[in-house]
Amino acid sequence: MTGADFEQVRSLIYKHAGIKLSEGKRAMVYSRLSRRLRATGHDSFTAYLQWFATVRGDAREKEKQEFVNALTTNLTAFFREEHHFQVLATELQLRRGADLRIWCNAASTGEEPYSLAMTVVELLGARANVTIVCSDIDTKVLATASHGIYEATARGLSPERLRQHFLRGKGANEGLISVRPELTRLVEFRQFNLMDERWPLGDPFDIVFCRNVMIYFDKPTQRRVLEGMHRVLKPGGLLFAGHSENFGDSRDLFQLRGQTVYKRA
Repeated sequence: MTGADFEQVRSLIYKHAGIKLSEGKRAMVYSRLSRRLRATGHDSFTAYLQWFATVRGDAREKEKQEFVNALTTNLTAFFREEHHFQVLATELQLRRGADLRIWCNAASTGEEPYSLAMTVVELLGARANVTIVCSDIDTKVLATASHGIYEATARGLSPERLRQHFLRGKGANEGLISVRPELTRLVEFRQFNLMDERWPLGDPFDIVFCRNVMIYFDKPTQRRVLEGMHRVLKPGGLLFAGHSENFGDSRDLFQLRGQTVYKRA
């Protein structure tokens, strides 16, 4: 992979996904994108990128998605940054009886959406009037999330939650767990790119989880995404961000309410 190849990859992933790759990510790019070279029958990054620039139609859209899938990071766990779920529980109790819409952006393989669903069921019951829209730019992780099947040793799940919210596999499925129907009823999965001009997400949301996403964006892209979040949140709605994300320079849009929890201005 030449320096020019790497710069072209950086330009493409920024264009398609808003991700700003640093110089230090060259080895990561080489490792992940090598799989696309093998899959498409190219023996150099230069040849692959030249082909990618000229392919058209459905093949173009398919490879663009595979390219993005290869270069996005999907690090997640059940009840990651647990203090957020304590704040969520308080909000659910305050809004008990209301119809609520939650958007879980960067849903990855589903641990975060199902953590939200478990919190809802534990506080409001299995018949709660809550919809959790779960999206990700990566179609492969969304397929995993929609199946709702995990290793029984998955991090972040207490024995009590394992018993209450999951079914244990038997026979050939020994060692696996699957989410119960009362959780899957609450969630809906869809592919979504924050770089899209239009955000056809339906009615406004009461709560948005968009955690550890903005760290991959530069300041102009962060601002653009925050403006979008502001549009799709109801007045007074809450935005949950990642532990290393700070939106202090966008106080006109969001005001800090707690530890990486922001209220729509």
